[in-house]
Order: sequence, then C-alpha cells, then structure tokens
Amino acid sequence: MDTVRMQGEHANHAHPGVTPEWRERLERRVLRPLAGSSPAYFAWVGFLVAVLLWAFYAYSQQWDRGLIVTGMRDRISWGVYIISFVFFIGISHAGTLLSAILRVTKARWQLSITRMAEFITVVALMVGALFPLIDLGRPDRVLNMIFYGRWQSPLLWDVLAICTYLTGSAIYLVLPLIPDFALCRDRLGPTAPRWKRLFFTVAAVGWTGTEAQRKALDRALTIMMIVIIPVAVSVHTVVSWIFAMTLREGMNSTIFGPYFVAGAIYSGIAAIILLMAVLRRLLRLEEYVTRTQFLCLGYMLGAFALIMAYANLNEYVTVGYKMAGEAGFHFEQLMVGMFSVQFWFYIIGGMIVPGLIILFPQTRNVKGICVAAVLVLIAMWIERYLIVAAGFRVPLMPYEPASYSPTWVEWSILAGAFAQFALIISVAVKLFPMVSVWEVVEHRGPEPGSVPMADLEPQRAPEPRSLPERSGV
Repeated sequence: MDTVRMQGEHANHAHPGVTPEWRERLERRVLRPLAGSSPAYFAWVGFLVAVLLWAFYAYSQQWDRGLIVTGMRDRISWGVYIISFVFFIGISHAGTLLSAILRVTKARWQLSITRMAEFITVVALMVGALFPLIDLGRPDRVLNMIFYGRWQSPLLWDVLAICTYLTGSAIYLVLPLIPDFALCRDRLGPTAPRWKRLFFTVAAVGWTGTEAQRKALDRALTIMMIVIIPVAVSVHTVVSWIFAMTLREGMNSTIFGPYFVAGAIYSGIAAIILLMAVLRRLLRLEEYVTRTQFLCLGYMLGAFALIMAYANLNEYVTVGYKMAGEAGFHFEQLMVGMFSVQFWFYIIGGMIVPGLIILFPQTRNVKGICVAAVLVLIAMWIERYLIVAAGFRVPLMPYEPASYSPTWVEWSILAGAFAQFALIISVAVKLFPMVSVWEVVEHRGPEPGSVPMADLEPQRAPEPRSLPERSGV
C-alpha cells in the first residue's frame, strides 16, 4: 500500500512527458549499481587500494626522514604538493558552483548530471585539503595555525574558506539525495542486507514525498544555492591571494583572483565531462546522460577557453611590454628556456586546441569533447606547476637560479591522491544513485528523441534481487 501511495504522489509531481514505463526504466537503470558488484569492480577497487598503500609507504618515508626526500629545498620550498592542492581545489569549483548557477537559471538539461558534479566538489575538496598537511612535513604544526594563527595571513583565510565550502557543499549534496534515499528504501527487496536497509532508512529521514516536505526541500535548496555561489568564488580567490600577496615574479599580480576562479571553473567543467563520460559508459546511462549534456558543457568549456586566453594575454602582454625587474628572466625560462615545452603545451594544448575542437562541428561530439577535457585537465595542472616551480626559480638575490625536480615520493603521493579520488567515487557509486531520479522525473522528463535502453541493449540483463520492480507499474 505504501508503494502504491508513493506512486500516486510522484505521479502528481511528474514532468508532463513522463510515462510510468519511462520512469520505471529510469529507476531500474539508476539503482542497478546499488544492487551488486562484478569481479571487475572489485579488481578496480583493489588496484586503487594498492596505489593508495604505495602512497602511504612513500609518505612514511617522508615522515621518517623529513622533506629532504622531496625535491623541495630552502630556495624552492613549494612543489607538487601545493601544485596539486590548487589543482584539486580548482576542479571542485565547477561541481557545486556550476550546479548552483544552473539550478538558479533553471537550466533543466543539467539535472541528470548535477549529482555527479556535486560529488566531484566534495571529493576533490576532501583530497585537496590533505596536501597542505602533507606539505608541512610535520602535520602536527597545523595546530600552531589554529591556536597562534595571524588573522592577517591569507593561509588562515584559506583554511576557513575551504572548511566553510566543504561544509556547504556536503549539505548541498545531501539535500537532493533525500528523496532518492527514500526511493532506495522503498525499492529494497527481501534479500537486501540489514545494513543497507538501516542506511537508507536513516538517510531518508522519514521522507514520504508530502507537499510540506517538498516545499521545505525547495526552500533549503534555494538557500544553499544563494549561499554556495559567493562561498565558492571566495575560496579560490583566497587560494590565489596566497600566491598574489608574495613578492615573487610571476605571482605578484592583481589579476590572480579572477584568473584563478576562471581557471578553477575551466578545469572543473573538464572534470565533470570526464566523470560523466566514464559513469555514462560503465553504468549504461546513455538514455539519460545524452549528447545534449556533452554539447552544453562543451560550449561552456569553449567559452572559458576564451576567458582563459584573454586572461593570459592580458597578463603576459602587460608584464612583457614593461619587462621590469626580473620579468625578463621569468619570460625567458617560460617561453624559450627550461619550461618552454610545458608552457607552450599549456597555451596550445590547454586553450587553443580545446577551443578549436569545440568550434568545428566535425569534432564537436562526445569523443571530441572528452579529448578536449583531457587536454584541459593536463594543461591546468601544468599551469599550476609553472606558477609554482617557475615562480620560485626566479632569483631574489644575485645568485644562480635553483631548480626543482619532483622525486618518487612526491609522484607516489600524487598518484595516491588520484587513486583516493577515484576510490571514493567508486565506493559512492555503490551507495548513492548517480542521477537525481526525482529531479529528472519532476523537472526534466525524457529528452526528445532519446533512445530507450531496451533499444541500446541486445539483451536485457536480469533485475537485481535487492531492488525488485514495483508492483502495479
């Protein structure tokens, strides 16, 4: 009786184009990963755990011997750790920030990918926030910042901004999950494990889909949308100030605030595209994550490629025209010196080529947009590398410039960070629906011309035992 009652309540709020068959197919497809796992999944998780264990071993060497095991020294005191910190904090921005902006503008095409984007935000923040602790060498010294921190320091602002953003992003992720937790609770079969029943029952917080509950959820989401946008912008602005408020060539810039925010959204959109492509393929979500989402994100990627090109042109032309102080040395090492390969890959491979891929209709397809996203992510990590490694290499006094080369310890910890990111996402896929079922049903409906999964699959896989079909549908 409860199932029938909830069906009626959902039908009253469904998009006009939603049929019972389409809705049932959507729920079956989205909930299928929660019902069981294949041997390939466990092999993948085992591989990620192995990489993570190797990273722990590398960090144990650093803990035991100190930062001498890294390539950092007194003259180049920042390296892969801070570079990766900025990178992960950057890709976190397009998740919650982009989702909030698109929700505010009521862009319905994005409702099937908002949850993937919001997961990227939370997971990237969790991973990125670890790098400053690793970079300290002595993690216990972070307590000195808490008890004796100077409010004039951007480092303290950064800690507060990231903690606020992580808290807000986690709330913004959980709120729209509540109706889907209730859906999972009601779809559990008799063979479902007890822990899974308890998890979904508690997580659903008594959701039954009443009008009062829906209004309360809408109000909460509206408040979080309004709050999260300025918080997200402030986070990467504060991160940029850590660099911009130092008297070093290549960092001492007034444009770093908007430049970092634009770069964060640029790399974040690329991260969403890649995660969307992977989950679409593995979870067989082609009917719900369609070419429309890739094209819309591709257009956004192309727009931010132009914004990044403009910011770089503005920075290098104005500084290069004057060539004051050590700018000549910095420009030479970037454009024709030891960093020239990385610099020109960043310019050409990170902005020009992705922009051209989006520009031409022949390459503006799912595969082309994914290639552009890969180039953008690689280029944006390199861009952070150039800011840190090239900036610290510029001598502050008349002595030979130092060089920085990451060691196996740093590369191992970086590999562990990517493994941790992938591992959390992989586990989350088995605990949470990766598509917001209730939002797609209520606000979007089936996309015109979308192909049912029955037409895409030669044979229909058996239904999961723990999430059986509803009766009466």
